[in-house]
Amino acid sequence: MLNRLFTAWVETAYHQRVHSETGQAPLDRWLAGAPFPTPSPAQLREAFLWAEHRQVRKTATVQLFGAAYSVDPVLTGRTVELVFDPFNLAHVEVRWNGTPYGLAVPQRIRRHAHPKARPEQPDASPPPATGINYLDIIAAEHQAARHHLINYDALAANTEDQDDQDGELA
Repeated sequence: MLNRLFTAWVETAYHQRVHSETGQAPLDRWLAGAPFPTPSPAQLREAFLWAEHRQVRKTATVQLFGAAYSVDPVLTGRTVELVFDPFNLAHVEVRWNGTPYGLAVPQRIRRHAHPKARPEQPDASPPPATGINYLDIIAAEHQAARHHLINYDALAANTEDQDDQDGELA
């Protein structure tokens, strides 16, 4: 039901109104940029990784949120970029000047997730009711706008019913 109401709101209200900044309706602006490239799974993963910069010690180690990691000894004394999933600090990629230098090997891990990567906690109290059901209004507008479209499934069902009735009369 929520998906149906969201679709109704997007198609009826959001996509049709002209945006004050762009001067175009969002749907028109979106379609002007077609065709749209689809990112690969690797690109999506990379887009959501976090990064921190750390100085590599003389012992070819770096510290990241209380954990020590071994890195390539070639990087000693350099500032490297550590790229990681904030929910899994056991897998940390090392990069220097945009060049990958493999994975940092954990020596001791005290924290297995980034301190700011906390699971979402939903609000316990619902917002106060206004008495106006905006989603039902939008759903009704959406239904009215789509009412003129042909429902081919209903036509096929009516044709079958008509055939059944014709057969009984004969």
